[in-house]
Amino acid sequence: MEERLEEILDHAIENGRGMTALGKTATYIPELGHVNKEYLGVCVCTGDGTYYESGDSDIRFTIQSISKVISLAVALERCGFQKTFDRVGMEPSGDSFDSLVRLDLASDHPSNPMINSGAIAVASHLSCEISFERMLAFTRKLCMDDEIILDEKVYHSEMGHISRNKAIAYLLESKGILENGVEESLDLYVRMCSLCVTARSLAGFGLILASDGINPLTGERLLSSKVVQTVKSIMLTCGMYDGSGRFAVEVGVPSKSGVGGGILSVVDKRMGIGIFGPALDSKGNSIAGQYVLRELSDKMRLHMFADHVPEY
Repeated sequence: MEERLEEILDHAIENGRGMTALGKTATYIPELGHVNKEYLGVCVCTGDGTYYESGDSDIRFTIQSISKVISLAVALERCGFQKTFDRVGMEPSGDSFDSLVRLDLASDHPSNPMINSGAIAVASHLSCEISFERMLAFTRKLCMDDEIILDEKVYHSEMGHISRNKAIAYLLESKGILENGVEESLDLYVRMCSLCVTARSLAGFGLILASDGINPLTGERLLSSKVVQTVKSIMLTCGMYDGSGRFAVEVGVPSKSGVGGGILSVVDKRMGIGIFGPALDSKGNSIAGQYVLRELSDKMRLHMFADHVPEY
């Protein structure tokens, strides 16, 4: 199995590298625009805690919108299901991740917690409940990575170019959705987006979600079963922005992307997958990372509706 899995990963990375030329880095956050867009790495963490890696899986990058999964999970644990979804919906938006049109014209609350408006609303809940330092400590446990830190350069770069998210936050405030002030809500939101992870970190987090919220190496329960079920459901329907439907059909694995180039994927009861590929498509998803996941899903029969699991 080990040799076969490593061969599949190497083959997917080799073929995926040709896709990086078709994407662009997220230059609207200047610091992210400096990242080499040819990076591409994948890591798989299986049920026994074994890591399989290929490509640039050890390069640190900022987690960006994948942090929305962590924030949602913590909000559900601390605030409960009812309060968390009282002002944030659970439906795909069909709009870009930073859109405010639907929120302004067609709805009194964000469509879901995986787009910026929803995540800012969740951050507003959390900023009244928990400090960033405790969020950082919990993120390290979820990702099984004690070296995760705040990337100060990305944090300041993002805070210096935050006009659109600030507009979203003030619109949320005008609708009575924020529980804390605009500045406090945005500060926690951006700090969480600016945490440095690797593909390996994301694979570890994916394994914990695949294992019903339990760290299989220590036996420690980090998230309740209900929270994990909710989070994975939202990831499947909303995790790849307005490309979520196509991704669900083609790959069929609950996933969440970030404009730093990361993708977190959860293969229930089997493995976690982390991807790093900073060249993005027009929707803000890693273009080569999606190719790698499509190949892994096909070769390893990872789709949640696949008819059988092969012995690879």
